[in-house]
Amino acid sequence: MTHQMVRDWDRTLVPTDAGRTDAPDPACPVEAALRVVGGRWTTLVIRELLHGPLSYRDLGRLLPSLSDKVLSERLARLTDLGVAERMEAVGFPTRVTYRLTARGEALRPLMTELYRTGTELLAPEAN
Repeated sequence: MTHQMVRDWDRTLVPTDAGRTDAPDPACPVEAALRVVGGRWTTLVIRELLHGPLSYRDLGRLLPSLSDKVLSERLARLTDLGVAERMEAVGFPTRVTYRLTARGEALRPLMTELYRTGTELLAPEAN
């Protein structure tokens, strides 16, 4: 007979049953958020788009070390996930801009908290 541990869930960490898993689950809200911001360069692309719509060229200028291939991949992924949208302006040449959707704008507090937490983690430990 095995003994199963009964957990008293911290409601601030796990307020709903969706996060009460014992293994990674794509339906977990934390996993869903990490799926969006995960990947090298993703948070920087999101950060720039949080300032407003930008063209592909503008994003490339703001993140000059980011390769065209990776920028294209990140924008396609963010668009597929529904947090960014690609908009084409009529005219010649066609001008394409990217902007965050309402779902993408919802990432602002997460990005702010990640920055705050990262600052704490990078600070020297007080003895």
